[in-house]
Amino acid sequence: SFPNISAPDERVLILVYMTGEQSLLSGQYYAKPQNVFWRILGELIGASRDVAYAERIEMLKSHGISLWDVMESCERRGSLDSAIEESSIRPNKLAEFYAKHPGISHVFFNGTKAEAAYKRYVMPQLDQSCAHLLYERLPSTSPANASISYLEKLQAWRKILLNP
Repeated sequence: SFPNISAPDERVLILVYMTGEQSLLSGQYYAKPQNVFWRILGELIGASRDVAYAERIEMLKSHGISLWDVMESCERRGSLDSAIEESSIRPNKLAEFYAKHPGISHVFFNGTKAEAAYKRYVMPQLDQSCAHLLYERLPSTSPANASISYLEKLQAWRKILLNP
């Protein structure tokens, strides 16, 4: 996975299941144009695909939003989540991340798989210092999640804009 994207005053952490092949090759989260993550973030905070990647990252930070993979590494052929070999999964050190980023109050999962992986691999490593965290699964922005309309996804994703 990539290093986490974070800022000193973040309040929100968005967790993804595992960065896809196209993103890994380009060195950018959500590089696949069919994924609507940046389209949604464009409407919410101005971080659209039309903006240079480095600027999008700064926009996330300026809005108190962190971004990271649930998993540090895994073995997978291609980009399909179903191709991940379960025995190869190594979670990111989220307990350490939370200790260094005490302002995080909300954790949002980009889809069901990110939430399930977090519950299975990360939650057992967390202690009472993380008891304040609020969790919510959002609809996946993946093009594979075609059962939910773009507008429904956008409406659900508005939750990441917490009121201070």
